[in-house]
Amino acid sequence: MKNLLPLPVSVTPSNGTFVLAPEAVIALTPSTDETARIAQALAEPLRRASGYRLPVQAGAAGAPKGSLLLAITRLDAGLGNEGYELRVDPERMALTALKPAGLFRGIQTVRQLLPATEGPWRAETGVIRDAPRFVWRGFMLDVARHFFKVEEVQRVLDLMAFHKLNVLHLHLTDDQGWRIHIHSWPNLTKVGGSSAVGGGPGGFYTQEQYKAIVEYARARYITVVPEVDLPGHVNAALASYPELNASGQAPAVYTGTEVGFSSLALDREISYKFAEDVLRELAALTPGPFLHIGGDETHSTPDEDYRRFVERIQALVQKAGKVCIGWEEIGRARLLPTSAAQYWVNGETALKAAAQGSRLVMSPATKTYLDQKYNAGTPIGLTWTGGYTEVQDCYDWDPETFLPGLPAGAVLGMEAPLWSETFSTLADLEFMAFPRLCALAEVAWTPAARRSWTDFRTRLAGHGARLNAQGVNYYPSYQIPWEASF
Repeated sequence: MKNLLPLPVSVTPSNGTFVLAPEAVIALTPSTDETARIAQALAEPLRRASGYRLPVQAGAAGAPKGSLLLAITRLDAGLGNEGYELRVDPERMALTALKPAGLFRGIQTVRQLLPATEGPWRAETGVIRDAPRFVWRGFMLDVARHFFKVEEVQRVLDLMAFHKLNVLHLHLTDDQGWRIHIHSWPNLTKVGGSSAVGGGPGGFYTQEQYKAIVEYARARYITVVPEVDLPGHVNAALASYPELNASGQAPAVYTGTEVGFSSLALDREISYKFAEDVLRELAALTPGPFLHIGGDETHSTPDEDYRRFVERIQALVQKAGKVCIGWEEIGRARLLPTSAAQYWVNGETALKAAAQGSRLVMSPATKTYLDQKYNAGTPIGLTWTGGYTEVQDCYDWDPETFLPGLPAGAVLGMEAPLWSETFSTLADLEFMAFPRLCALAEVAWTPAARRSWTDFRTRLAGHGARLNAQGVNYYPSYQIPWEASF
């Protein structure tokens, strides 16, 4: 049980060995469509690696020695929605949870206890009790600067699920591209979806494709939070519809990387009609509770206009049946009690949001921005934070204490953004995200008192075998004593 990642709340090892039997089954209690999907999510990777049949059956009766038992129990409310208990003895692995989400988180631990690629299919015995520290454990993917296809986003979701992350924030729109089709404003993708940084081909998701991403995420107990960045970062929208511009003239599509130059015409009612239509359609496609309105880097928007826009847009989000979240800059405006803010660089503004009762998603740029280079030799990435971001930088911080002055209970969770100005391939995406996202997953999941960089780097070294087995194109950081045997 030495290489688990993220580190569980409690691990009590015992003297013994569990051996997965060739005739093993995965037994479900109760057997429902939902628990059967979870069992298959465990069975499929184990079948590929071991060659065992691992049939899924209802109930534990008749399960041979060396089987895997999965059960929903109402007897242990302390586990919470995503918690689980895993008891491993020489006879069986028994995983229990209060909710299906907890069962799904627990099967990731089962996978990590067994070998990454080849037998013998053994695991140390003991008891694990586990539950997440934060309810928001996120990763943000920028598909606006460079577009990523549905199957690439699904690959990201698989890797997130394996590391017990539960929020995918999709940055769907920016100056360089508009990536979600809106039926009431079709030129947004016809024109705004045609461009990308550097003059690439662009692209967008149809509403059916977006729903496929949302459903794929839902099956992994990951909530999709879509972002439409307003009222700045809107050149793709301005290029699509002249009436959204103060001049009445549409600019050309934009393929650069500068920010802060674009703004909706906030003295025109059409801009609010546009925002309402977009948010309404996006809300109808998104079962999760949040819509992200952006709100950052609005250097071309007068401050009074900006505050009025944020106050009005929150009401539109609420009208669409969702909870509003925006980057920390929304703290300059009067916020609804339900609205949340995402801290990234300006602590003073984030504290203004928190003082109004908003809960914060912590994304400090120097700790969580995965677009930043690891070091001077990193072939892609940025350095605007004033330095480099190595694995230890991502690990050595605490979301609840990073920003002095935060009220108790103000932190909703942690999120790691990955902006795509400098890359367009899945391989590069993985290189920038891993293994730093492994560190941030532990920051979000594991109690602060349990975390230790020295211990983590040793566990991450062993975890490299699992990243290799999954074909992840990760950066082999010099800070990690990677195991030579893999």
